[in-house]
Amino acid sequence: MNKTLEKIHVAIADDHAMVREGLKQILELEDDIEVIAQASNGEEALDIAREKQPDVILMDINMPGMNGLQAIKEIKNEKVPSKIIVLTIHEDREYLFKTLHMGAEGYVLKDADPNILIEAIRSVNSGEAYIQGNMTKELIKEFKRITSNTKEKSEDSNLTSREKEVLALIAEGLINREIAKRLYISEKTVKNHVSNIFKKLNVTDRTQAAIYAYKNNITSQTTQDHL
Repeated sequence: MNKTLEKIHVAIADDHAMVREGLKQILELEDDIEVIAQASNGEEALDIAREKQPDVILMDINMPGMNGLQAIKEIKNEKVPSKIIVLTIHEDREYLFKTLHMGAEGYVLKDADPNILIEAIRSVNSGEAYIQGNMTKELIKEFKRITSNTKEKSEDSNLTSREKEVLALIAEGLINREIAKRLYISEKTVKNHVSNIFKKLNVTDRTQAAIYAYKNNITSQTTQDHL
């Protein structure tokens, strides 16, 4: 007898009804995701977080009344267990850092491929942080600025050549499916490599792994040079 698949319960907070409905239709094509509530502003998002405690809330920033930033602050202050992914048009370092500082677990742009959003939901639900690839680069730029006056000794992580290739592509912001295509391997093999990389580097998410790659100059070019 098959076990019932445990679904990730998602709430969508966006002031445009068509955006909410479009997202709902896309997400519910996945067997493990169910949209249980929708909100058109921050107040409604806060009420949903309190009453329904969805696993993941997709939170727009610009909404009338209480905006997404205020809603994130209130939800985190009240220690509601829901994870929050900011889903926004703002490709802006300031918003990225502000929402992460407030406690958001993810940051995805509205024009992202649906596969990116789906991977973000699954990653955040499993306890990882998820920053969309090109925004990860903004984090690395900030890291570079902060550490520009300190010299980091390269660490010996015992990564294999293949794991370094995968890590370099993680740092470029590629999702597992894209890495599999680039390296001509299966997505399952990529997942195994990513798991091994996290263990060896003692990190818990792709952003931390990307920062390690930057610190140790692990890039697609350097890995190709050694092949």
